[in-house]
Amino acid sequence: MARTPLDEAAGLTAADVIHKQFSALPADTTVARVRDWFAASSHRRMAFLADDGRYAGSLTRDDLNGRLDPGLPAVHLARPGPTIEPEASARAGYELAIVTHAHRVPVVDRDGILIGVIGVTDDLSAFCGAD
Repeated sequence: MARTPLDEAAGLTAADVIHKQFSALPADTTVARVRDWFAASSHRRMAFLADDGRYAGSLTRDDLNGRLDPGLPAVHLARPGPTIEPEASARAGYELAIVTHAHRVPVVDRDGILIGVIGVTDDLSAFCGAD
């Protein structure tokens, strides 16, 4: 997977460094389904919920800890942001991503469509998955 080092991102936009190959779960997905989605891969750090392509919120594994009703719609636990627009600077996306434990931030256009994800490597030196 291509990586863009942070020191090479000057002048780039969020759209230039997004990971376009990601999966979004339907907004009506249950807590049980999101838990199963996380369990399928240890590399998954943030689940994105979308309703007909429109961003509905994000969840991390930690959001699903504890005794939750498995049939509860996950959107009730999801956070609506932060998000970033594709025209914003890559550096702004980096700054938003690193304040989350997951080092991820959804990229959402002005119409609310989830178009990608900015991911930052564990060592905070690069954007991961930039295509």
